[in-house]
Formats: sequence, structure tokens, C-alpha cells
Amino acid sequence: MNQIKYLLTEGQMPTDWYNIQADLPVPLPPILNPGNGQPIAPADLAPLFPMSLIEQEVSQERWIGIPDQVQSIYQQWRPTPLYRARRLEQALDTPAKIYYKYEGVSPAGSHKPNTAVAQAYYNKQAGIKRLITETGAGQWGSSLAFVGALFGLEVVVYMVKVDQPTIDPQQSLLTKTSQPKLVFSRLEKALDRPSPTTPPSNGTALENTS
Repeated sequence: MNQIKYLLTEGQMPTDWYNIQADLPVPLPPILNPGNGQPIAPADLAPLFPMSLIEQEVSQERWIGIPDQVQSIYQQWRPTPLYRARRLEQALDTPAKIYYKYEGVSPAGSHKPNTAVAQAYYNKQAGIKRLITETGAGQWGSSLAFVGALFGLEVVVYMVKVDQPTIDPQQSLLTKTSQPKLVFSRLEKALDRPSPTTPPSNGTALENTS
């Protein structure tokens, strides 16, 4: 019988993040400061991120160690299962082997807690007490709310108002139990309905976080 599911044990979980920049044939172009068009310097990012995250953003090291506390939280749902899509291979009549990871086993039902845990951890280490973010349908907002509760951080989530009815029940429950401060974007709150000339977007909610 052909194998479809590939399952690792907790003891086989990686202890380092892989940084693809170390293996690129040429370096990525620098991120530009939208205010002056010049390459962004660490000081430009300092109002938004702790220095530990900024250092990772510009690092050329191939491996970056995962802190023990982050690994411990990951173990609540990781390793996630890897599947081979054998039926899709047959349907496409391809010699390629197609694999996919299923991240729906996380508390938020998506891959987003993977980065939310790390971001909350490094902010906590830097002495940050409150995280502010935006969310569309709720995956990222519920993920950050979840890990904020784990690390004792206040979380404020600006959400696109018209997306509220579409939020997944699992994300809705997670958000309620994590108890972040949920704020609807100001533009849509004033309109109280989608605008034909200003359609709702994550950008609307993101603008409110500034």
C-alpha cells in the first residue's frame, strides 16, 4: 500500500528556522523606506519591531535557533501532518511527486500561529506590553490574540467590519476566549456599510493601527 500521510514525532521537530536568504544566488533587493525611497535601516523599523526581530529580518545566517519556550508552545499542535497528493498526481498524469502540509490542526485553524508565537515571544522579551494589529477574516487576529494570552500581552485587533460575519467559528471562539480588544476600522464604522467607492480591505484596518 502506498504511503499518503507522513507523521513526525515531537522529538523530530526542528530546533532551528531555515533562512532561505543564505542560499539565494543573489541577495534580495533591499526594502525601501516609502518616505524617502532609500533602503530601510534598522532605526526605521525600531518603532514597529523589537531589535531581535529586526536582526532576523536582515540576517544572512542559514539557521536561526528556535527559543525553547517557542518550541514548547509549538508542541501543542506540531508537528503537522505531511500528505502526498497521489490522486492529484494521477489526475495530472505527472511524474512529479506532490506534497502538502495540513496546518488546520493549530488552535487558529491555519499556519499563522507559527509566526505569531515567535513574534509575541520576542516582543515579550523586549519588554513590550501591548501588540496592535489588523485582521481581515480573522485568522491572523485570532492567532495573535491566542499567543498574546499565552505570554500575558494585551492585544488590540482592528478588523474589517464587513468581514465579521465570515469569521470562522473556531477563530471566533478562540478570539472570545483570548479576549483581545476588537476594534472595527474607523472608515467602515463611520459608513456602517461597505462603500461603493471605498471597498473594505485589510488596508483600511491596517491604516487604523498607525
